[in-house]
Amino acid sequence: MTKGQGFGFGLGKMKELTEAFKKAQQVQEGAKKLQEELEQMEIEGQAGGGLVKVVLSGNQEPRGVTIAPDALNEGAEVLSDLVTAAMQDAYSKSTETMRQRMEELTGGLNLPGL
Repeated sequence: MTKGQGFGFGLGKMKELTEAFKKAQQVQEGAKKLQEELEQMEIEGQAGGGLVKVVLSGNQEPRGVTIAPDALNEGAEVLSDLVTAAMQDAYSKSTETMRQRMEELTGGLNLPGL
């Protein structure tokens, strides 16, 4: 290493590194806020034309199941399938919401795994 070159990157690289750290801190703060928002969300999944409804939080915490009286006439096997389909619908909507919100949060950072 020659005198005056530091660790191989000049002030321009230090500025980029500082900016990256600032952005990472903003993302971390935003992620905490997003987690709080997801906990408050209610995302509904449906099946059987609304005979069965399942509500999850934005982070997939179960909140409730509503079964219409008409669904009870379908029998246990069909009702079970309707509940499963409603759960899958709610889960799909919840994960899509999470993905979209994380994309908004990271705003083109090109972070691996997000």
